[in-house]
Amino acid sequence: MKRLLLILACFFWQFALGQGRKIIVAADGTGDFKTVQQALDAVKDSSATPTTIFIKKGIYKEKLRLQASKIKVTMIGEDRDRTILTYDDYHERKDSTGKAIGTSGSASFFIYANNFTALNLTFQNTAGISAGQAVAVWVGGDRNRFKNCRFLGFQDTLYTFGAGLREYFEDCYIEGTVDFIFGAAIAWFERCNIHLIRSGYVTAASTPQNVPYGYIFNKCRITGNAEEQSFYLGRPWRPYAAVTYLNCFLDKQIKSEGWDNWHNAANEKTARFAEYNSKGPGASAAARVSWSRQLTDDEAKAYNVKNILSGADGWQPAAF
Repeated sequence: MKRLLLILACFFWQFALGQGRKIIVAADGTGDFKTVQQALDAVKDSSATPTTIFIKKGIYKEKLRLQASKIKVTMIGEDRDRTILTYDDYHERKDSTGKAIGTSGSASFFIYANNFTALNLTFQNTAGISAGQAVAVWVGGDRNRFKNCRFLGFQDTLYTFGAGLREYFEDCYIEGTVDFIFGAAIAWFERCNIHLIRSGYVTAASTPQNVPYGYIFNKCRITGNAEEQSFYLGRPWRPYAAVTYLNCFLDKQIKSEGWDNWHNAANEKTARFAEYNSKGPGASAAARVSWSRQLTDDEAKAYNVKNILSGADGWQPAAF
């Protein structure tokens, strides 16, 4: 707790004295804007100067969009659990033309921009467990980072959209039921708490064949209030889905077989599902499906943030 408070104090000090433009959002009118979308719209297009948006405590019910031209934006919440960005769309809701908005259209927050950072915020979709697909955050930019954030929802909570796009999540809380972390991006989850509700699948990756890595969970805790043996670690949304759990605690909710083929045996020949040094009641390596892998020590060494996320531009996401 002391470490977290120190980190937040540093963030706020950086906000006050750091370089770039500063914007304050407060629903009570004490900031520059009352809504988050107003602040996002106020970011200068294609500016080389970073923009930091500090959001005061409150529930902001808005369907948010950070356009691709709004680069180098950092959003900081005053209190993670009480600074909530929320909406309640779901895939079958109709738009103005009477057409269903679909899974992607259900997102509470669309992030199209590159170099986005979020700290100390809650992202939520409140459509409810019976609504089906209802996305809290749709991430469609490259080099996006989230630290000490919560992602709340049920089915399809976090959509990591975009083949080969790089995303980094550190010390985050992500909850859901079915396929609640899904998409084609390369995403690293460091020390995150993954909370399992009811029953389902943690991941539904759609990693392209030519992309060597998909989802990597490192030192995460996979727990929840779902029943014992009610969750799979993942299933392949598309052939060649890639998901790896490293040094994770897997609780009793994880099924012994670990992985599902999405009712298609052909996926067993292409899916790239692996674990290394799993611990806990759900870490039954001997009972895993034969088409998943347990990495060797040498193989596991290749799984590090620099190797997987740095890319040609040398991105260092952990350098908050």
